[in-house]
Amino acid sequence: MTKLLLLLGALILSSVGYVRSDASDHRYKEGDIVPLYANKVGPFHNPSETYRYFDLPFCVPEGVKEKKEALGEVLNGDRLVSAPYKLNFREEKDSEVYCKKKLSKEEVRKFRQAVEKDYYFQMYYDDLPIWGFIGKVDKEIKSDPSEYKYFLYKHIEFEILYNNDRVIEISARMDPHSLCFITLLKPFLHYHSQTIFIFMLALVGVFYPYNRGALFTALVVIYALTSGIAGYTSASFYCQLEGKSWVRNLLLTGCLFCGPLLLTFCFLNTVAITYTATAALPFGTIVVIVLIWTLVTSPLLVLGGIAGKNSKAEFQAPCRTTKYPREIPPLPWYRSAVPQMAMAGFLPFSAIYIELYYIFASVWGHRIYTIYSILFIVFIILIIVTAFITVALTYFQLAAEDHQWWWRSFLCGGSTGLFIYAYCLYYYYARSDMSGFMQTSFFFGYMACICYGFFLMLGTVGFRAALFFVRHIYRSIKCE
Repeated sequence: MTKLLLLLGALILSSVGYVRSDASDHRYKEGDIVPLYANKVGPFHNPSETYRYFDLPFCVPEGVKEKKEALGEVLNGDRLVSAPYKLNFREEKDSEVYCKKKLSKEEVRKFRQAVEKDYYFQMYYDDLPIWGFIGKVDKEIKSDPSEYKYFLYKHIEFEILYNNDRVIEISARMDPHSLCFITLLKPFLHYHSQTIFIFMLALVGVFYPYNRGALFTALVVIYALTSGIAGYTSASFYCQLEGKSWVRNLLLTGCLFCGPLLLTFCFLNTVAITYTATAALPFGTIVVIVLIWTLVTSPLLVLGGIAGKNSKAEFQAPCRTTKYPREIPPLPWYRSAVPQMAMAGFLPFSAIYIELYYIFASVWGHRIYTIYSILFIVFIILIIVTAFITVALTYFQLAAEDHQWWWRSFLCGGSTGLFIYAYCLYYYYARSDMSGFMQTSFFFGYMACICYGFFLMLGTVGFRAALFFVRHIYRSIKCE
């Protein structure tokens, strides 16, 4: 088993190691061409609603070349093309005119709409990101929108810092006086192991803050390579309970999370295509993901299921049991499922509440999250608190002579996922400025999938902890 885990770790590191940025290794001589790519534009407050850079009527240079993106970059919505500006290494340039263009009424309308929605652009110079706004709205304390003045930035000043033969920083500033125009069970061991591998890669520095798409690539690769764990644990536990339809159980295991995720993706990708946004995945990328699922995830899931079925493990009850269930006495309302789920979910959620804001600001905003060590500690606290609160509620349930604790422990453990989704509502309306159908659907759609994953993972944590606890206490007694 140890050799298998080491082999799995080596495969994961080799598969995602290439995504680590090597920008720090780029060295240049004076006058060398440094790659500058234009990435995307979009509303600042709707980070999921992004479009190709030249979807706005900028001056299009001759021979625009598209950069071939990695899988993670495509999933992140990156669409890099060669930028029109030439910034050679350590060469000073002053007030160069790139092009002159007379805007048509339709082009003016597009720019006006972009400025009104606080559009920003993103570029990469030697893999270092550059952000800037397209323009600004001058309201001048006027309440009538028809009297607002719209400014389009027509001049960009790049400031590049060097350290000998390397680029270490770049920033872009806009000229504010520019052209003016008026007119957004298997679950536990599978997702838990995936999460642990992600944290391991983060802690060793694989996820360079400006490394485009590294996290998405790692998620896809690790999910595929750890699917065998899901098949093994699911099939072995099912056979311990003397289940006969292990093939159907394996199919359910494979579709339990991926099914809802696929339906959500199909809907949201259709929305992105309608908006012609860069969040819409190209057909080739979809084919790659389907091939990964077909050639890697599914075979490993089946192999793990076969190994689990043949593990010959039997479910050992800690004491003598009876075939006739004992009658459950009437219980007060606060001992029912919903109040206990509320109690079980609140405490673990309160342990991660503060960190959630920074994660949301990074995933659904423009902040850069780098403190993975703190996030790992918070994750461990979440697991421990979930296990302890579920064990406590299971004890009170058994003390009240209610023996139906299996599903209750799973629901209580997973209820934290419901609290996280409730926090999504609060964050959207109170802490963010996201708007529009596309950004709203992306936010609530993908967060529903993430919270569902948390529900499955933490639910299994609660069940496993309760099962361990019940085995321990009943092992000490002589009767059922």
